Amino acid sequence: MTADTQQQPAPPALKRTLGVWSTLTLGVGAMVGFGWVTLVGGWIESAGSLGATFAFTVGGFMMAIVSLVYAELVAAMPKAGGEHNYIIRAMGPRWSFIGSWAITGGYATVVAFEAVALPRAVDYVVDLEQFHLWTVSGSEVYLVWALVGSVVAVLITIINILGVKVAGGVQMFVVIFLFAIGALQIFGAATGGEGANFEPFFTEGSAGFFAVLIVVPFLFVGFDVIPQAAEEVNIPPRKVGNISFISVLIAAAWYIMIVLTVSSALTHEEMAGSTLPAADAMGALFGGNQFFANLMVAAGVAGIITSWNSLQLGASRLMFSLSRGGMLPAWFGKLHPKYGTPANALIVLGAIATIAPFFGASALGWIVDAGSPMIVIAYLLVSISFVILRVREPKMERPLRIGGAGKFGVVIGGFSIAITAFLVSLYLPGMPAGIGIESWVIFLVWWVVGAVFFVSIPGGVKAGPNAEEELYEKVLERFPKRRG
Repeated sequence: MTADTQQQPAPPALKRTLGVWSTLTLGVGAMVGFGWVTLVGGWIESAGSLGATFAFTVGGFMMAIVSLVYAELVAAMPKAGGEHNYIIRAMGPRWSFIGSWAITGGYATVVAFEAVALPRAVDYVVDLEQFHLWTVSGSEVYLVWALVGSVVAVLITIINILGVKVAGGVQMFVVIFLFAIGALQIFGAATGGEGANFEPFFTEGSAGFFAVLIVVPFLFVGFDVIPQAAEEVNIPPRKVGNISFISVLIAAAWYIMIVLTVSSALTHEEMAGSTLPAADAMGALFGGNQFFANLMVAAGVAGIITSWNSLQLGASRLMFSLSRGGMLPAWFGKLHPKYGTPANALIVLGAIATIAPFFGASALGWIVDAGSPMIVIAYLLVSISFVILRVREPKMERPLRIGGAGKFGVVIGGFSIAITAFLVSLYLPGMPAGIGIESWVIFLVWWVVGAVFFVSIPGGVKAGPNAEEELYEKVLERFPKRRG
């Protein structure tokens, strides 16, 4: 260790304020966003009631395997930034940046998605189409409609700046409300659902199944927010890993419940003519009462808030961690002097969400398609890192060992690699999830920006437990002003 390194001030640290329930609702809330309110009808039309259920069962199982990998790694390395820490130790700084930049981009797209989805949900109850601005890809953009999303983007950014305890408290309250409405939906399906509405059980064969399966990565992104906030969790590392896995099971149960209850409420013709099938299904289950339909819209808004809040928090912690490791400018890693949150990173993400609604509802599809491949690229690199660390560092301290100390853990990691590689392949040109030109533009712009930071990463740092410290020392040699 050099003399300069010894004089180096302690790196900025986050405050540990999250308990068990706030941590669980952080992960669950991130996954249960708004997509189910608008997209569930399309899932059922594409695959049939049981086909869509089967797709979410398989997709939930796949994500559960990936979450097991994360569970062990977050328990072993409970530091902010999740993927950054795992990949840099296993594969080195440059691969770490690729994985971290990918998942940050995935989070940013979900944040932007929710900013566009919110006014769409509110417009179901209150007419927001006032003061026409312009048309984007056939989607009319109205000032009042866009401002609803933008104003909430500012409010959520402020909530996150005020601290993870405030954000976690809001998250817990809203998730409880969301699941209370879900329980009401189940009751409605049990008492007012029609068995005949479930038919056809399967449609379009394997094509319908894959049409639903390809949305799984976007809908389940969020369990990995827990590793991002691991440095702010005030519970034992082993429990953090368990909570990450449990949150996936809860989210899978939610999506399966939504598919089955909506299937029981609406015919295929009614779904095809609905802009918010989940809301119309709730109304139908209670005798066509619009109050209950509006109540489901409120649940959708709750899902938007929980997902948005969690993923903006998670993305900011990743940017903070990359900055602390010297991969992003120091500006992104500065903590608020009073609240101890990465305020600058939060402001950047808030700005993206503030702008998104002005592209109109057409942006929803672009954002989903651009973000999904970024997410699974990160999952793939984390899965590879898991196997590398199991083989290269068998004696590494692991409070939670998935599959025990033997080779079974490596087998689980191998399954995770296979699953995530398969998901990545689905987005390649010519495959079922091939994405459109607008989504490719968003995807490429994100990586062009990332390339600017990537080329500035110092070389000569090998993977290992001290990789981040060695990298930061090299960064300080190049940029000595960061020392103070």
